[in-house]
Amino acid sequence: MKRTNKNFSSVFTYAAIIVGILVLLGAIFPDSFGDISGAIGTWITEVFGWYYMVIFTLILFFCIFLCFSPIGKLKLGKPNDKPEFHTISWLTMLFSAGMGIGLVFYGSSEPISHYVAPPTADPETKAALAESMRSTFLHYGFHPWAVYGTVALALAYTQFRKDERGLMSKTLRPIFGDRVDGPLGNIVDVLAVFATIIGVAVSLGVGALQINGGLHYLFEIPNNIFTQGIIIAIATILFLISAWTGLSKGIQYLSNLNLILAGLLFITVLILGPTLLILNMIPSAAGDYLNQLIFNSLDPAPLSEQKQEWMQDWTLYYWGWWMSWSPFVGVFIARVSRGRSIREFVLAVLFVPTFVSFLWFSTFGLTGIETGQNASQIFDMPPETQLFGIFNELPLSILLTITALVLVSSFFVTSADSATFVLGMQTAFGTLHPKNFVKIVWGISLSAIAFVLLLSGGETGLDALQSAAIISALPFSLVVLLMMIAFYKDANKERKYLGYTLKPNKQRLKEYMKKSENTEDEQS
Repeated sequence: MKRTNKNFSSVFTYAAIIVGILVLLGAIFPDSFGDISGAIGTWITEVFGWYYMVIFTLILFFCIFLCFSPIGKLKLGKPNDKPEFHTISWLTMLFSAGMGIGLVFYGSSEPISHYVAPPTADPETKAALAESMRSTFLHYGFHPWAVYGTVALALAYTQFRKDERGLMSKTLRPIFGDRVDGPLGNIVDVLAVFATIIGVAVSLGVGALQINGGLHYLFEIPNNIFTQGIIIAIATILFLISAWTGLSKGIQYLSNLNLILAGLLFITVLILGPTLLILNMIPSAAGDYLNQLIFNSLDPAPLSEQKQEWMQDWTLYYWGWWMSWSPFVGVFIARVSRGRSIREFVLAVLFVPTFVSFLWFSTFGLTGIETGQNASQIFDMPPETQLFGIFNELPLSILLTITALVLVSSFFVTSADSATFVLGMQTAFGTLHPKNFVKIVWGISLSAIAFVLLLSGGETGLDALQSAAIISALPFSLVVLLMMIAFYKDANKERKYLGYTLKPNKQRLKEYMKKSENTEDEQS
């Protein structure tokens, strides 16, 4: 394998140039930047909406297939590798990196939005309430985690089982051969870096909006771009300090803190909210979601103008965000999943976070809707302050608000911390230990892009974030499709060699393990 500074500088330089141009254009011409990105995002949703729906469904069914396939017996690593992290810490790291900020930001505001402006039902009716939960479950259910899992599987398999570098391009070797070591590989890696930067920047922008909303509620601090810039700057310093301490210390400690805070907030709101309604709606809404999963997964709403507009604002935005977020989450959870079997990995990634999301959105969404029915001003609040408006109507409002702010801040730091590690890997030969200097460069770049997107969006900063996610996802979705094909081709070939049907071929498995041990000795 080639390990030259030239390869490193190519990916790093090209990605840095793209980021630098975007930051400069957004800072110098914020209004034009916002208008152009908004127009491109709208065009993509109108022309390629069907494509996003189809590709996400294909990826989901691919993951379900792996759960039942003999391929699931293969390990993400050598046959004798053991998991690096305890299962609980592993699951919390998956979840914190996956969508932590989104849960807090949209926990109440998304169900409320679908209740007030549903895709098909009449607003503020029982049908709208059922539809609001079903739609939210669709966006935070199996689909995003199927994409994350597919990217992570391909990366972990090629890196830990095939001894490749942890780069997106290397996962495509079964299709393109040694061409992934040249310009083609650089293009794939630059696309992955660009998608990672945009996906994480969207999350950081959303986090800054909500932190600002909470500070405005508590201390009447102005809710504007200047305050959001200060928040991003302070958070940047914090997550760079965390990144400096390394993966196993900084990210693992913060992930465990996130779990504790999120659990406390969840239990408190469950008790203070409409507890019986929540407990009854969780199985009902989950059943409704599963009952209409295939239809809603494939329906781009060609015959309903109301639902089509709703989908452009919500489903297609989410599909773009999750796709652009997937290289970051994929690299990160691949890194922490060595030693897990493919079946164990897919089941955990697909079902555990989905189940937690159902509990979370049922609790916060139904509490928000019922509170808004008694205090209608909540329905008119912007999404970044809606959660705090709901807390204001509940007992322990100040304590709830402070806990939510700390949780969002912790998720902010965790996401950015993890992203600097991932970007460092992607621009330094896929090393599991990128230099701190590289992580600092990408940490500052992430914050700069997040600020520019908020700046270009003006009063509707969330619109600019949505457009950026949709745009960056389109080219990278092709890479994900190729990764899925390449992974299946390689894994199925090995599955046949090892005789993995109902029982493995013991002799070949023994030979494979001996060969793996010899390879590790040579590398040492």
